[in-house]
Amino acid sequence: MSYTEIDYGVQDGIATITLNRPQRMNAYTYTMRAEMLDAFDRVDADDQVRVVVVTGAGRAFCAGADLGGGGDTFNKDKSQDMFAGEDDVLEDGTPRDGGGTVALRIANCLKPVIGAFNGAAVGVGVTMTLPMDVRLASEKAKFGFVFARRGIVTEAASSWFLPRLVGIAQAMEWAATGRVFDAAEALHGGLVSRVYAPDELLPAAYALAREIADNTSAVSVAAIRRLMWSGLSAPSPWDAHAADSRLMAALGGAPDAAEGVSSFLEKRAAKFSMRVSTDLPPQVPDWPLR
Repeated sequence: MSYTEIDYGVQDGIATITLNRPQRMNAYTYTMRAEMLDAFDRVDADDQVRVVVVTGAGRAFCAGADLGGGGDTFNKDKSQDMFAGEDDVLEDGTPRDGGGTVALRIANCLKPVIGAFNGAAVGVGVTMTLPMDVRLASEKAKFGFVFARRGIVTEAASSWFLPRLVGIAQAMEWAATGRVFDAAEALHGGLVSRVYAPDELLPAAYALAREIADNTSAVSVAAIRRLMWSGLSAPSPWDAHAADSRLMAALGGAPDAAEGVSSFLEKRAAKFSMRVSTDLPPQVPDWPLR
């Protein structure tokens, strides 16, 4: 797929996905949805990619749904942009929420994903990032779960993700008021991990990505990512223990475990050889389940 509304590039093991409609503040469309799904498929298929950084072009990250369709923007019978289309429906025939298809694809990714909020992230512009593993923000970033002010509901599976990230009280305050808030409040509420001066944001995101790419086993990180996210809905710690145990048994005798211990004892950098595409053990949880 050739992209028209995002940019995709890989350098030194780090993939960068840039939402690229700066003239519309990177507002979300059906085309952007399809391109992001394709980009994350490329990420998982490429063993050279260890980490993903997602950011926006220009002064915004993503200003939410493109409202150019007017009052019918969210009408499933008249607007394609906000839905997945007739080829992707729920069991009852309802077209799936398009933002949710992107969010769940990010959730399913086998590589860690870092969101770098360079500017406004509103509506789907913030909800689709909730399954990212780390979110960093510029001091100029602003956020808003504005759905109640548009007469619709939180989407992109954010009713599952947001309370788990920030707690139910904070999630409901932001969603019920629909107000836009700044990076300091996002940091205090737990939506983002750190806030940076604008020119320091991407260097910080890439430094974090570099730390992962240079020092860890790709298979270990993929397995840990699935364990962590699937563990949020595990019925009990026992279920998490069982999942941990299966993967410890599967990976403990594998080449990366031997290399990780040997490199530590020999005081040298590890050279991990296992690949996500071929060496991920079947004990890794399949998540999110449909």
